[in-house]
Amino acid sequence: ALKFFKVDGRYDVICTGSMLGIKGYCEQTSSVPVGYETEIEMYPLDFEEFLWANGISNDVVDVLRNCLNNASPVPAPLHMRMRELLLRFVAVGGYPAVVAEYLATHDMSNVLRVQRDIVNGYRDDMVKYAPQKAKSHIRECFDSIPKQLSKENKKFQYSVIRKGSTAGKYQGSIQWIEDAGIVRRCHNLTITELPLDGNADDNVFKLYMADIGLFVSMLEEGTQFDVLQGKLLSYKGAIFENLVADFLGKDGRKLYYFHKDSGLEIDFVFRYKGECVLLECKAKSGNVKSAKTILNHPEKYHVNSVIKLGDYNVGREGAIMTLPLYMGFLLNER
Repeated sequence: ALKFFKVDGRYDVICTGSMLGIKGYCEQTSSVPVGYETEIEMYPLDFEEFLWANGISNDVVDVLRNCLNNASPVPAPLHMRMRELLLRFVAVGGYPAVVAEYLATHDMSNVLRVQRDIVNGYRDDMVKYAPQKAKSHIRECFDSIPKQLSKENKKFQYSVIRKGSTAGKYQGSIQWIEDAGIVRRCHNLTITELPLDGNADDNVFKLYMADIGLFVSMLEEGTQFDVLQGKLLSYKGAIFENLVADFLGKDGRKLYYFHKDSGLEIDFVFRYKGECVLLECKAKSGNVKSAKTILNHPEKYHVNSVIKLGDYNVGREGAIMTLPLYMGFLLNER
């Protein structure tokens, strides 16, 4: 039907649908009007858009960007304000309906209700659109994500879904959730070297929720209030790693990390200003022993710089640049 609007030429038509990306997995699919459609993948609001929604102007964002480019500390009042807004973003996320509810009421109970309505809507879609034999497996994969990320070794493990499970049983289910835009896969690299995609191990990966707020809503009751008060306890690593995945994913990047059996572990590896750069996420503070080991062997790992995101201001120590977590959204230069 939409083809005729295009042919007529008097109207521009936009169609939206949360499950369009997985039409190939549906048991019954309709034909596509070839040559008459342009697909655009939409994301929930990223952190910069969340800042706009909360009254932060582009001029303020420019101040942050200048601090990043000049490696100079963010002025204390702005630094405190941005830390506060970041915690709000972690709790609220970027789904427009959720952000609108937060801005209208500032009631986190209402925010949580809207978020869980969205999560339940996803679960309903899994039953409605998924192939019959895969329905229960998809739900099980989806519901295991908080448990996967709470583990010290966050590599996706099929045994966490169900004891004795194997990749053969659940691979298609993970692909279905990923294609629906609900999660993002973060692949392990065999070596820290560009091009990253060519060095990714397809069989070893982590899963992150595509939106940080929705991830937090899936955790136990009261987690949002803990986040807003800075009381993150055992989940802080999972939450802030998912936050960085939110930053990178909404910038249109594929996600990569680096882990070796010897114990080397880097949270994220990405292309930044034409180089392969390590990205470590520390909720408060913490050493970057693995990153320093890699920096000490450039001939082997081909890495010359590290960015450490955490609860501190801008600074630099040799090849390691420290940035406040809220600056993660500014790391968009390829």
